[in-house]
Order: sequence, then structure tokens, then C-alpha cells
Amino acid sequence: MLSGCGGDYTWGWHVVDPTKLSGQNNIQFLLGGLLGTIEMSIVAILLSMTAGLLISLPGISSNKYLRVINLFYVAVFRSIPVLVMILWTYYGLPVVLGIDLGLFAAGVLALAICDSPFQAEIFRAGIQSIDTGQHEAAESMGLTYFQKMRLIILPQAIRKIIPPLGNQFVYMLKMSSLASVIGYSDLTRRATELVVNEYRPLEIYTFLILEYLALILVVTYFVRKLENHLKKNERLQNPKAERA
Repeated sequence: MLSGCGGDYTWGWHVVDPTKLSGQNNIQFLLGGLLGTIEMSIVAILLSMTAGLLISLPGISSNKYLRVINLFYVAVFRSIPVLVMILWTYYGLPVVLGIDLGLFAAGVLALAICDSPFQAEIFRAGIQSIDTGQHEAAESMGLTYFQKMRLIILPQAIRKIIPPLGNQFVYMLKMSSLASVIGYSDLTRRATELVVNEYRPLEIYTFLILEYLALILVVTYFVRKLENHLKKNERLQNPKAERA
């Protein structure tokens, strides 16, 4: 729609002009996809974090076979493009399993699968960063492996991995836009539908960029606030470490 226009292109910002009724309606339509983007991203990141945590445990196991399984999973699913996984999950999985996945479920499942290897590596690094003395102390108290992880190790590890987890959520917000290719109504899908109706791709997709930019900046701000809050609490709890 833009090819060949060169310098003769006539801008049409009226399509997203808030001072015009048509622009107001278009903006309202575009912003209507915001909830879809946020919902899919939150559910997918929670699912991928859960899967990542479970996958990370074999990676730190003393059993070499469990470590091999972990390495295989991470290597395979980290190599699959997100778009390909979304398409296969929506069109292929129903054929294989004989179930009909909706747009939301297919998008969430595909995003979670592709993100879980990265989450697994984040959790593995966080758990391994905890001093071995913590593990030994927990074991000397007679705690089981899962009690040790739940009560002692994971609470400390999670504080350390908040920054990379926040980065993964930002990544998820951006990757969720790929679900628009299967028809899921998010910010990107709404923009594409409006382009078809208005024939103003440059203006509408520019507005879409601004939408994602604003969303990412807000999320990043709150992630940084949380990170600083945790660091402040850690300094208060460990004043000797701060002086050192």
C-alpha cells in the first residue's frame, strides 16, 4: 500500500486525530486490543515461569540423566521461532490431539512453550547463586528437598532474578503481537484491521508503535521500582554486607 509512493505520499493523520470524531472512534478501536495484549502476556508469563521453574530443577540435579533431559528441552524449544510455534499450536495441535484450541489458549500455550526454556535458565542461575551453606543448613534441619527449595532457596533466588524476569515479561508483551496472525484480537490485530478499512498503514502502524512504547515504558518503570525496593530491603536486612 505504500510501495512506489516515494516523496509524493500524503499524510493522513486524521485517522488517529483525537480532535476528530472519526479519529476518536479509531483510537478507541485500537486501544480496545490493549486488554487482549495484557491478558495473554500475563497468563503466558505465569505459565512459562511455572514451567521454567519445574524444568530448571533437573538442570541442577546431581543425576546426569535429568541434566541431559533439561539440556535437550532447553536446546529444542529455545530454537523454535515463536511465530512458527503459534501457527503449529493453533493449526497442528488440534489435528494431533483431536481438540479444538481457541485463539487465546493457542497463543498462550505457544508463547509459554517458547519462553519456558529462558525462564528455566533464569531460575537455574538464580538457584545456583545461593550459597551452598544455605543448602547445607536446610539439610541439617532435616528438611526435604522440596521443603528446602520452597522455604529457603527459592525465596532468596526470586529476589535475585526479579530483573531478568521483568525483562522476560517485556519480551512477552512484544512477542504476544505475533498471536495476531491467527486472528487473536490484540493491539496488533486491531491495527491491521483498521489498516484494511482506512488504507493508512503508515499512520496506523506508527500509532501502534507508540502504543507498545508507552506500554513497555510503564511496565519497565514498575519493574525498576520493584527491583529498587527489593534492593533497599536487602540493604536494611544486611547492613554489614552494605558496608563491606
